[in-house]
Amino acid sequence: MSFAYPAVLAFLIVPVLLIGWVWRRSGGRVALPVDHGGHSSGRGWAVALAVGESIPALILAVAIMLLAGPQKLSAPRTKRVLTNIELCVDVSGSMTTPFGDGTRYDASMKAIDHFLDVRKGDAFGLTFFGNNVLHWVPLTGDPSAIRCSPPFMKPENVPNWMGGTMIGKALLACKEILTSREEGDRMIVLVTDGFSFDLSNGNDEMVAQQLRKNNITVYAIHIAETQVPDEIVNVTRMTGGEVFPVDDPDALKAVFQRIDAMRETKLEKTASELLDDFVPFCIAGLSLLGASGLTLLGLRYTPW
Repeated sequence: MSFAYPAVLAFLIVPVLLIGWVWRRSGGRVALPVDHGGHSSGRGWAVALAVGESIPALILAVAIMLLAGPQKLSAPRTKRVLTNIELCVDVSGSMTTPFGDGTRYDASMKAIDHFLDVRKGDAFGLTFFGNNVLHWVPLTGDPSAIRCSPPFMKPENVPNWMGGTMIGKALLACKEILTSREEGDRMIVLVTDGFSFDLSNGNDEMVAQQLRKNNITVYAIHIAETQVPDEIVNVTRMTGGEVFPVDDPDALKAVFQRIDAMRETKLEKTASELLDDFVPFCIAGLSLLGASGLTLLGLRYTPW
C-alpha cells in the first residue's frame, strides 16, 4: 500500500501521543474507605476505561490516513488490440448479377453485416468503388452507419462514373484511410467480381509493396464463377492475406468466418494502475465510531 500524500502521515504523532497519555496517566483515582472489606486494585476496569478513551485517538489516526490518500495497485488487465478494417466493396454493373436470393451486391452486404457482429470491438470503415472511389463510412467503432448503407449504393443506382472496376485505385485510397490511424492493426477486406486493368503491367506488385510497407493485410473475396485474376492473388499474398473464390451465398458467409479465424482478436496486458483504497479505512473508521458510541453508554471515566 502507498499514499498519495505521505507527508500527511507525520500528523500520526498526535494520536500516538494522545494514546500514550491515556495509558500512562496516574491521576484521577478516588479511594473509597470500606470498613472491614477487601477490595481489588480495579486493574481490569482501568484497562477497559483506557481502551474506551483511546478510541477517539484511533479515529483521528484513521482520518489522517484518509487525508493521506491511501492507494493500491490494480490487478493487471487485458485489453483488446484494435483492428482497423476497411471494407472495400465493388459497385460496378456486374455486381447486379443474380446471386442466391438477390444480387452479388446484396449477398456481400448481408455477409458483411454478420461479420460486423463477429468482430465487435474493432473499427470499421466502408469504401465503395468502381472507376472512382467513395469513402462512405469513416473508420468507427459504431457499425450502425454501415448497416444502413446498402440501399443507397446499390450498383443499379450509382452514377455512370462509378460503373467500371479499378481495384488498384481503391486499395491505395483505402491505404490512405488506414494509415491515418496510428493505433491498431490494419486490414482491407476487398469484395469484387471482376478484373482490374489498373493492376496490370506490374502495378499489382507496386500496390502490394505500398500496402505491405504500411503493415496493411489484404483479404479478397472474388464473388464470381470465373477464375480469380492473378493480380489479385499477388496483392493478397504479398501483403500476408489470402483470396477466396465464392460462387454461392453459404460460401460467402463461410469466407468471412474464415477471415475472422485467420485474424483472431489479440489481447494484451496493460500495466497495473494506482487506485484509491479508501474502503478498509472507512470500514475501520465507522467501526471505531460505533464502538465509541457504545462506550458513551457507560464505559467512561468519571472524575469524582
